[in-house]
Amino acid sequence: MAVKLSSRDEHVWITWTALAGMAAAAVMALWGLPPVDLHGLLHRLGVMDPLCGGTRSAMYTARGDLALAWTYNPLGIAAVAAGILFSVRAAIGQLSGRWLALDLALSRRAQRFVVLVGVVLLSALEWRQQTRADLLIAPY
Repeated sequence: MAVKLSSRDEHVWITWTALAGMAAAAVMALWGLPPVDLHGLLHRLGVMDPLCGGTRSAMYTARGDLALAWTYNPLGIAAVAAGILFSVRAAIGQLSGRWLALDLALSRRAQRFVVLVGVVLLSALEWRQQTRADLLIAPY
């Protein structure tokens, strides 16, 4: 892994994704959840996925209620925290003209380890969310 300063934003898609996510979280913090139900058939049948509750979690994180956000989905807190971090990076980059960039060069073994850890964590989150099906199915 190499950390460097660049004269341009080498990760523009991350910057725009973070800014859009922060704007969405701010809008939800002020006006609540979108009026559109995007859930699929499996959700209606009680089958939760790892992202279930993420929108409510992001909204409650933006409102400052981390305990309630954690109850719905810890990924919402992580997403808002990452959005803040990358938004600060963007602001500093715009003001200074120097952008922080990370270059990850992982060995094949390290890549496999990262994938394994990701699968384990995603499976644990899937199990956790399924145990909260009654909460996640309930209307806002």
